[in-house]
Amino acid sequence: MQAMFDLLSSVMASSARGWRGSAAFNGDKTRQPEKMLVLYDIEACPYCRVVREVLSELDVDVLIYPCPVGGMRFRPDALDISGVSQFPLLLDPNTGDEILESAEIIDHLYKHYGNARRVSPRGLRRQLSISSSMAATAVRSIGRARGMNAKPSVAPEQVLELYSFESSPYSRPVRELLTELEIPYILRNFAKSRWQEMGPPLVRSRWFPDAPITSANRLRLRELTGRSQVPYLIDPNTGVAMFESKDIMAYLNTQYGR
Repeated sequence: MQAMFDLLSSVMASSARGWRGSAAFNGDKTRQPEKMLVLYDIEACPYCRVVREVLSELDVDVLIYPCPVGGMRFRPDALDISGVSQFPLLLDPNTGDEILESAEIIDHLYKHYGNARRVSPRGLRRQLSISSSMAATAVRSIGRARGMNAKPSVAPEQVLELYSFESSPYSRPVRELLTELEIPYILRNFAKSRWQEMGPPLVRSRWFPDAPITSANRLRLRELTGRSQVPYLIDPNTGVAMFESKDIMAYLNTQYGR
C-alpha cells in the first residue's frame, strides 16, 4: 500500500505541473554546453523544480549538488559562492555566470542553450507556475517531506550518474533520495523527443518499435543497455548500474545511508 501511495502521489505531483519536463524542445535547436553546468539544488524546492523542467526540456545535462535542509556537504559551498542560502544556484563555466533567481536561470538557459526568443514567464503567469510547483511539493509532502531534509549518509568518492526526466513518477523518488543523502550526481536528462515515445516503454516497444530515437541520451542508454527506460543509475564507485526505482533506492540506502 505504501508503494502504491508513493507512486500515486508522484503521478499527482507531475499532474500538478502539467507534466512539464516530459518532452524535449527539438524544434528550438537546442545546444549542449561544452562544459557541464552545475546546479545547487533541492529536489522538493518549487523554484528548483521549474529550472530542472527547462533543463529536461532542453536535454541539457547538469551536475547536481544536493543541498537539503540541514545538509552540510554542499550548502556551505553555495553560501560561499552567492553569499545567501538560496536555491537554485546555477554555475555556468561556459559563460562565467553565477545565477540565483529561477527566472533569471531559465532566461540564461534559453538564451545560451535553447531558443533565445523564449523567456521565463513573469507576472501572473509566473505566479501560477510557482503556485502549481508548490502544489506538487505539497502533494509529495503528505506523510513525509520527500527530497527536502538531509539524512545521515556517507559521501561517495566519485559522482554518480542518473538517467531521468523531470516529470517521471518513477525517477522522482530516486532524485529525492539522492537529495536527502546529499549524493552528487550527473543528471542525464532523458526527455521524450517524439510523440511516439509518450507513455510507458511498453507503448513504444509494442506500437512504435521502428520509430527513430533522436535524443542523445536516449541513444546512449539504448547503446549501453538495449533499453529506453528510466530511472537508470550508474555508480562508478562500485561498478553498479541498474534500472527500477525500488532497487536503486534500496541500493543507495545500503551503500550510502547510515
